[in-house]
Amino acid sequence: MCLAVPGQLISIENTDPLFRTGKVNFGGIIKEVNLAYVPEAKVGDYVIVHVGFALSVVDEQEAARVFEYLANMDELGELEE
Repeated sequence: MCLAVPGQLISIENTDPLFRTGKVNFGGIIKEVNLAYVPEAKVGDYVIVHVGFALSVVDEQEAARVFEYLANMDELGELEE
């Protein structure tokens, strides 16, 4: 199953709006994602990521709840691939 997963934005690599990317920490696993859909996102924010694209910014408590729920369902294996 392919789900959107929350993670914390730890760096922004490109400032061009269409090619803006950043590194996102998913509980210790770091992935580079496209930030074109969340121009308001800044380092330290939590974003919901689906297939390499950050789709929205969420607060830390919501991100923690979703991440914990996904971990309990054993649905975080895709992050390691």
